[in-house]
Amino acid sequence: MSLPSLDLLVNALQQPASLAGLSLSQWDLLVRQARQADLLARLGAGAQEAGSWAAIPAAPRMHLASALQLAARQHVELRHEVRAIERALRPTGVPLVLLKGAAYVQTGLRAAQGRMVSDVDILVPREQLAEVESALMMAGWVSTQRNAYDQLYYRTWMHELPPLRHMKRGSVLDVHHAILPPTARYKPDTGLLLRAARATGADERVFVLAPVDMVLHSAAHLFHEGELDLGLRGLLDLDALLRELGQEPGFWLELIHRAHQLDLERPLFHALRYTHWMVGTPHPDATVHALQASPRVRMPRLQQRVLDALYLRGLRPEHASTSDAWTPLARSLLYLRGHWLRMPPGLLAGHLLRKLGAVVRGERASHASTA
Repeated sequence: MSLPSLDLLVNALQQPASLAGLSLSQWDLLVRQARQADLLARLGAGAQEAGSWAAIPAAPRMHLASALQLAARQHVELRHEVRAIERALRPTGVPLVLLKGAAYVQTGLRAAQGRMVSDVDILVPREQLAEVESALMMAGWVSTQRNAYDQLYYRTWMHELPPLRHMKRGSVLDVHHAILPPTARYKPDTGLLLRAARATGADERVFVLAPVDMVLHSAAHLFHEGELDLGLRGLLDLDALLRELGQEPGFWLELIHRAHQLDLERPLFHALRYTHWMVGTPHPDATVHALQASPRVRMPRLQQRVLDALYLRGLRPEHASTSDAWTPLARSLLYLRGHWLRMPPGLLAGHLLRKLGAVVRGERASHASTA
């Protein structure tokens, strides 16, 4: 069964000059798809950069302008939060290392253009986690998780603290001590990531991951996710990172070496495969061939075909125009796969039964169910 076309949304994002030729009915569908994928502001940013803004009809332009204003406000608020977090951590001597959207915005990467950023993610050494949490609590951040099981789940099995929310500003902070849970199949060394982190330039006390590590973290995060509502946005983050950072001399060789060093070759292979297939991301053939030759990446052909069928559905926006009859099943199986990759079977069974019981009892779903 052939999948519905993603060309309208992908072409609009990758070739914004083409927006001038869209009909009103195409714009109606495009805005709906982009909104569902959390890509409206990115679409608007691309149109402005390409000089296509004036050619957009008034009604869709209003939607894009609103999304751009929201993204711009989030970026301003994020920079404020980064300064506040750095001040809170200063007495501990722990450097502030930003992850994901916060890192893209702080360093001015193209991946930040029109990127919505609802929270701040940071990476700290696990041995200083208690000290960091104490310092943040003194500065006004408190845990959002009141449920005893969720607290135990995060602190025992996860790679981050329960999300923290600032009591006055309402900002959300995710404090990671690793980029994957300690029970996950792949075990990247946090120490290697922290030692290679680089100052942002804007502030010597604020750091981000090294370029290759930024790509690998994005790949590991996306392909360990159980819920892929924003899967296309994650794929486009990777696309933007690879297109921009891939221009640096020696980047691709270093990327392969680092993926091997961090035990992230398979997530990187998936990242290159699906960015190329779905959004046309260019990459050297030699890079893919080198990854395919790795024992950590090789898998039976049938297994790869099943994964392709799942991800080519699950990474699309959750919209009727981009789904087929098999999409709900694909999303359900990817949800289970994400948990399977993060937990051993016994822990996974207990966790899912616990969450199922909560749903049956009508309890509000917690962040731990999708972390």
